Amino acid sequence: MNAPRSSATRREIAPELARSWLLVAATRPETFDDAAASHADAVVLDIEDAVDASRKESARADVVRWLSEGGRAWVRINDAGSEYWADDIEELRSAPGLQGVMLAKTEVGGQVMDTFNRLGARVPIVALVESAVGIENASEIARAKGVFRLAFGSGDFRRDTGMSADREAMAYPRARLVVSSRVGGLPGPIDGPTVGSSHPILREQSAITVSMGMTGKLCLQAEQTPVVNEVISPTRTDVEWAHEFLADFDARGRIVRDGSDLPRLGRARKIMQLAEAFDVLPVVR
Repeated sequence: MNAPRSSATRREIAPELARSWLLVAATRPETFDDAAASHADAVVLDIEDAVDASRKESARADVVRWLSEGGRAWVRINDAGSEYWADDIEELRSAPGLQGVMLAKTEVGGQVMDTFNRLGARVPIVALVESAVGIENASEIARAKGVFRLAFGSGDFRRDTGMSADREAMAYPRARLVVSSRVGGLPGPIDGPTVGSSHPILREQSAITVSMGMTGKLCLQAEQTPVVNEVISPTRTDVEWAHEFLADFDARGRIVRDGSDLPRLGRARKIMQLAEAFDVLPVVR
């Protein structure tokens, strides 16, 4: 188990490596500061599904105000086909603390490109894919101008398709997002959230996230973020293996001995990169 890091000493995690993406309802501005101080690698203020239509305007204003008074976060905006999309962009585009936008219900690459351009072609976009159409167009979306990472809106996807939450049923959409991210030259995609407060279930589902090749996970509660961070990080034994492999590789003059060396070398270097980013130390014997 990786040792937790206090918020006082926790370094900022680059968004391309961010593991835990904490969704925070924009109707509760009193929670924004606590979310920003949590263990979440990325905070996403939600002005889409978490906000009733009657409160969209006031919630958006609260988000813009917080981002203009020193707060820093991502914002999940309404989908490009909604009546709120243009206003979301217009109000957010000048907010100094806006780190990026999560575009809800992305189904085609043009929606990402239009959002990116309207935001001044400088704000990264996480494309949240939540439907059968979006999953089938995932490679196109991954290649769209402005896209930064893909994310899986698993709940809406299940509602759209009638599929269950079982690991087997969700393997196809997860794999599509992973392969499409690779094709588009993007970081690994962000998995959908775990509903409920059971940490054993969260740990189990986060392990599935890792096994599928996904490198982040949406979180619905701040208490979920340390678990997600731990499971998605390399283990201390992984780091020990990588350290020993690289030391041995250097000691033999960096000579490739057989066909397994190059894949292992790539894996070892990736593990060490993540270990440094996440402060994971090898096992001390």
